[in-house]
Amino acid sequence: MASPSAKMSPLIMRVLAASVSVSYRAGTIIRDIMKTGDLGIVEKGKNDLQTEADRAAQRCIVASLHKQFPKVAIFGEESLDPSDKIPDNYVVTDLAEDVLRHTCPDIYKDVTDDQIVIWVDPLDGTAEFTQGLLDHVTVLIGVAVNGEAKGGIIYQPYYNYEAGSGATMGRCIWGLIGLGSYGFTREVPPANQNLITTTRSHSDWIVTEAVNSCEPTDIVRVGGAGHKVLLLIEGKVHAYVFASKGCKKWDTCAPEAVLCAIGGSLTDMLGNQILYHSSVQRRNAGGVLATVHNHSWYVERIPKEIKENFVSDAPSEDMLKRRQQEASGAGAADAVDSSSGAGDSSVLTSRDQGDLGSSVDPPEFDKTEANAVNPSPGPAKM
Repeated sequence: MASPSAKMSPLIMRVLAASVSVSYRAGTIIRDIMKTGDLGIVEKGKNDLQTEADRAAQRCIVASLHKQFPKVAIFGEESLDPSDKIPDNYVVTDLAEDVLRHTCPDIYKDVTDDQIVIWVDPLDGTAEFTQGLLDHVTVLIGVAVNGEAKGGIIYQPYYNYEAGSGATMGRCIWGLIGLGSYGFTREVPPANQNLITTTRSHSDWIVTEAVNSCEPTDIVRVGGAGHKVLLLIEGKVHAYVFASKGCKKWDTCAPEAVLCAIGGSLTDMLGNQILYHSSVQRRNAGGVLATVHNHSWYVERIPKEIKENFVSDAPSEDMLKRRQQEASGAGAADAVDSSSGAGDSSVLTSRDQGDLGSSVDPPEFDKTEANAVNPSPGPAKM
């Protein structure tokens, strides 16, 4: 349970601390389901799988965060039955002290529930999970403030899994723009190379041409958006280029925040900001382009004929109002005009979203369905 002093922490720090804690629990659930050998695989569409690990981890994360922050909007990748009962030991209410010991940046101290949207991918890299490529798997919890990615948690349930029996397994990386990112060691990528990571299973001529236009010296094809951005964050590649509309908001919100907290950039293929307000389209219809340095160089090298296939996200009315308030005098109108050029088709109502995930109502809790797994967060042993 959270200490009295923790409850006095600013809302965004408590959300991040709760998300870090529950990511450990979700990782335990994923590993336990893998150990059973029965993954419960369902095909949601072409090259789009869902397993019981996806479903169970989302139940755990969403139930835990709803329990503590009932007024905060949460969107998860998996569409689940709202009547599903959540085992009591899936619900984590601890707040990670290693987050709360940091001083909240002033810009977040007055953030309220209605300004936050949480984006959850309970198991990013599902195809790789089913194929045994376990280092590609991540749990992603992104925290958007006023429609922009600001905080993120990337948990790797199988980090260090090849180190042998008894090795500590699992790693949590988290970050907040304006504060920093934690839980990893950054390397410096080779200065005389241009290593680009991209999809291993969702390629076509547009994806290929976009990567080639950025003049790679080598291409690193791996699964999972979270895993690819981690390669970038750790300094193992120079850029992540994905000229496709296949990525969703829950794939990029958390990685974007962690990357940008160390000075990197994650935009669409046009170089425009990806937005995360509650009415935004779930697909990243502008594609994904991420770097730590020289972002504009990569944007400029994407051919015009490729960029024409993509559309940027449009800000919500609330975002426009906030930008008007931040603008001064006659500049207010200009602020609205410059923000609204992203394509009016990209703001959708929840009815338009189809099967692309769902907002999740506060779940029902069933204390009779608890199992013996320890819900306390912390590093796991193999």
